[in-house]
Amino acid sequence: MRISPLRSAIFYFALGILFTFLAIRFVEDTVFNFFTILLVIFATIDFVLAIRLVGLHRRIKQEQRKKK
Repeated sequence: MRISPLRSAIFYFALGILFTFLAIRFVEDTVFNFFTILLVIFATIDFVLAIRLVGLHRRIKQEQRKKK
């Protein structure tokens, strides 16, 4: 069974929120420490993937409507 792009987008969006939350929690004196920057990079990648998967989902739905 395949996982739909919309479900994957929701999963990646949730991961992006989690990584952002963790990055905020791990900030101590400064934002410029390795672990915080790494978490923010992971969150950014997850948000970009989520946006792209939502776009893919929309394109698939449009193609299915055109075929009908």
